[in-house]
Amino acid sequence: MNAPHAGPLAAEVGSSLSAHERSDARALRGAIRAGRHHDHTVGLAPGRVQGNLVVLPQALAGDFMRFCQRNPKPCPLLAVTEPGDAIARELGEDVDLRTDVPRYRVWVDGVLDGEVDDLRTLWRDDWVGFVLGCSFSFEQALLDDGIPLRHVAQGRNVAMYRTSIPTAPAGRFAGPLVVSMRPMTPANAIRAVQVTSRFPSVHGAPVHFGDPAAIGIADLSRPDYGDAVDILPGEVPVFWACGVTPQAALLAARPEICVTHAPGCMLVTDRLNTELAAF
Repeated sequence: MNAPHAGPLAAEVGSSLSAHERSDARALRGAIRAGRHHDHTVGLAPGRVQGNLVVLPQALAGDFMRFCQRNPKPCPLLAVTEPGDAIARELGEDVDLRTDVPRYRVWVDGVLDGEVDDLRTLWRDDWVGFVLGCSFSFEQALLDDGIPLRHVAQGRNVAMYRTSIPTAPAGRFAGPLVVSMRPMTPANAIRAVQVTSRFPSVHGAPVHFGDPAAIGIADLSRPDYGDAVDILPGEVPVFWACGVTPQAALLAARPEICVTHAPGCMLVTDRLNTELAAF
């Protein structure tokens, strides 16, 4: 099966969002649904939870649920839909998994088949949607604490890397941990550990900082996903478990068809980031 490709939409740079659409989650979803935003969601709808998306046939949903339960740092579950139901009711008013992500990736037998900006013509009665916590949520807490984030300041997607750290397998699902990286001064890195530890449902504390080779990353200037950012003198790279990890597991499981968000193009919900704080 070949997915309909998004063509120029998937390559569009920037968008025509109004100030209200950039700041309000429901208005932003409306703009995405109307086909006016196909780019990443970094910095949009501040204070609202953003989520990673995985959509699978029901036959594999049980294995994937166990994979998430065994790997809660990279795969923190926020919502799971019933088979065939595309509405994630616990995440807000009229959150539709078929239309409310800026860009989707369609995978066939574990191989990327294309990107689309709408799933309505593809959606199946046996599909189950999983929404997982995203590091964009804890980034607001870091910014509120005065910790600068270079990719946000530069309007870029966060840099993400496949590591040599294995995940705990479940059924057909296995693969390496994917991490996101933010350069920080040592003092800010210590504070970031304290701040993000409060948010276990959106990846929690970092999994590593310092030498990237220790976790199998050869070159920070060449991320596997997202955009590279400079690391300035006196800064260290700080790594968090990343919600792109399930995409690596999908390559191993090779489902006949599945859907994920394109990296950085998240599902923006009505839930507040503060609701996810553990303390």
